[in-house]
Amino acid sequence: MTDHLRNNHGYIVNRKRVRRLMRVTDIIALFPGPNLSKRYHAQYVRPYLLRNLVIDHPDQVWGIDITYLPFQKGFLYLFVIIDWHTREVVDYEISYSLEKEFILRCLRRALCKRKPEIINSDQGSHFTCQAYLDLLEGHQVRVSMDGKGRALDNVRTERFFRSLKYDDIYINEYNTPREMIAGVNNYIHDYNTIRPHASLRGLAPYTFRQQHAYKPAA
Repeated sequence: MTDHLRNNHGYIVNRKRVRRLMRVTDIIALFPGPNLSKRYHAQYVRPYLLRNLVIDHPDQVWGIDITYLPFQKGFLYLFVIIDWHTREVVDYEISYSLEKEFILRCLRRALCKRKPEIINSDQGSHFTCQAYLDLLEGHQVRVSMDGKGRALDNVRTERFFRSLKYDDIYINEYNTPREMIAGVNNYIHDYNTIRPHASLRGLAPYTFRQQHAYKPAA
């Protein structure tokens, strides 16, 4: 910004003044932080419950996470809930900012429709907070969190993000938030209902869940 004001508008300013004025006027650069998984308070961290767990039925484990979605002039943020058995995107929400409420709103909506046994997340600040833990406890859902620095603990959710970005976001190079949101909506619909998965014997997640609904022993 300092270079832009100097070179393109002729203002004689230094970086400290520009930084101060941007802070006063609440102007911030729109870009992903160096780590979206930075935890808030250590006392809210919970143990990882999935080690050696056999995941063999729908709504046994939901994995949740946040990623950034780049378009031509900025970023949006995507929160997803994925059923680890069926690979289905249970619910999701896109936001212009990283405020916590869009995470809680999406979770409340999903928990009104279905109930998992465990929800697994990283140790990011959105999940290491009292509001998140209270929400899951109120729905009697067990809380699991990845070990610090162990990205593979949430590998199924990370694979979905990789597929979304390489199969859609990077190819289409969306210009506006409106285009981005429409594109992600279409991708997730097709991912759930059309796209075959080798791990699901060639079925799409929605079809696999319908055909393999868990029936507990009598």
